[in-house]
Amino acid sequence: MWTIRSALLLPSLLSGVRGAAIEVPRPRSDYVSKIEIIRNPVYPLDVVDKLEEATMPKVDEWVAQKIAANTNNNCTLENAAVRREWSDLSEEQRIEYTTAVTCLMNLPPTVDTERFPGALSRYDDFVAFHMTHAMQLHDNFHLFGAHKYYVWLFEKALREECGYTGYQPYMNYDRYAEDPFNSPLLNGNASSLGGNGEPEPLYKGVPQPGRTPNIIKSNGGGGCVTKGPFSDMVVSLGPTSMSMGANVPKNPRSDGTGKNPRCLRRDVNRDATMGARADRAFHLLNNSANIDTFYNELLGTPPPKNDPYPWGIHTAGHYVAAVDPGGDPMTSPGDPLFYFHHTSLDRLWWIWQMQDPEARLNVVPNGGMPMPMGQRLAADPSNVTVDLEWLGPPIKLLEAHDQLGGNGGAFCYVYV
Repeated sequence: MWTIRSALLLPSLLSGVRGAAIEVPRPRSDYVSKIEIIRNPVYPLDVVDKLEEATMPKVDEWVAQKIAANTNNNCTLENAAVRREWSDLSEEQRIEYTTAVTCLMNLPPTVDTERFPGALSRYDDFVAFHMTHAMQLHDNFHLFGAHKYYVWLFEKALREECGYTGYQPYMNYDRYAEDPFNSPLLNGNASSLGGNGEPEPLYKGVPQPGRTPNIIKSNGGGGCVTKGPFSDMVVSLGPTSMSMGANVPKNPRSDGTGKNPRCLRRDVNRDATMGARADRAFHLLNNSANIDTFYNELLGTPPPKNDPYPWGIHTAGHYVAAVDPGGDPMTSPGDPLFYFHHTSLDRLWWIWQMQDPEARLNVVPNGGMPMPMGQRLAADPSNVTVDLEWLGPPIKLLEAHDQLGGNGGAFCYVYV
């Protein structure tokens, strides 16, 4: 049922790098949502928000089909969890989230600390897995499904071990793109995820070989975060040889798994955020007739031409504020912002799937334009298992494709 909705409407002509009119679908006038919709009236709905609204009748029909076939594993839209955008949460809800993350950082690790002496907390369990399995997590089979499961396990830990009553929020890049520094996500106040890092002159940015421009230039940060709920956070694992930071203390172990206590470093970066705006996401959703096109455009391959922000949404989101550990592809979950980015990617994937769930739910990219991490080819994706080892029990890959009844019904959530 609709409870709060912004009265502001996004102009039908959304300016962006493509500079063309965008035809935005409208929700069916007779459709009544089964999900409680809560919107921050400061932010007008963008084209992706509107597409998501227009998609909900399809979602409803899809769930009804699953219920009729008894394949929904007791998941319905009435009992589905709702993941919301950060700024749509109240300040109290935002603080509850960061308090839960801090709680996880203060719980003891469960991972083998002889193998990972730098793992100081339950939070580091997740960093340790990512840094030693990044190749697998980012191949064409696992980029979507394995990260869905990874983020869900993180959300589960927040709820079951730290008393969090909400669900993992996502970030709508478009809301913050013009001024991420003063956004409710990164402005450094008590209800944000913290602020920018102190200036670090040696930090120049993130090289982007093969693209023009060929670097996401520093926006003046790169040093320690001194404001917000994670200003006293202790980062320990990493850096690895893939770190993008400057003046970051070296890890005592060559693989980055040693104990290396240091501050959280960030460079809140407008150029990165601009590369993930709603016009780009809408183009991705509206012009990807198959999963290979969706996968390649998400990764920015081949690099777009005549584009001042040619990173691709996946890369852009990773560098919204990343230096250390977030700017290291191996240890990126060490910055809590990682979970907002991958939840945003999960949302985009879900919206794309739900345009035609019968055809799109279980498709896997072929890896024709692979990530640098690698690609896999297999005759039957249904035989692939996602094994996150100490984080959670193994599940079939295609179970991780279905957030409305997958994983035996444990996955049961929607985005608003």
